[in-house]
Amino acid sequence: MATALIVEDVQTDLMILTSYLETLGWRVVAAVNGEEALTYLNTNKPDIVFLDIVLPGRSGFEICRAIKSQTNTQKIPVVICSTKNTDMDRFWGLKQGADLYLAKPVNRHDFMNVLEKLVN
Repeated sequence: MATALIVEDVQTDLMILTSYLETLGWRVVAAVNGEEALTYLNTNKPDIVFLDIVLPGRSGFEICRAIKSQTNTQKIPVVICSTKNTDMDRFWGLKQGADLYLAKPVNRHDFMNVLEKLVN
């Protein structure tokens, strides 16, 4: 069973992404901040990470950089999901190492396209 790590502090957004994944038979692990996500990643390797930008403590940009700079996690696809949707936000997210960037609210069609592109 494929596993996704969702790093999201807003319950509604977490529920939406979780429902999309569970409908497809994925196992979902949730983290409400970046530190919790990095702790999980120290001992687990999910198939994909969905990461919000605005999080308590360290930003999603910082967490993405941390994920992509560690040899044990750098190959895990990271998708930033954020309400911050300017061209500069997208540019900066991809510059930090994110594989793709989705604007919230995330619709099912865009979400499915991301999974097709990043997970075999």
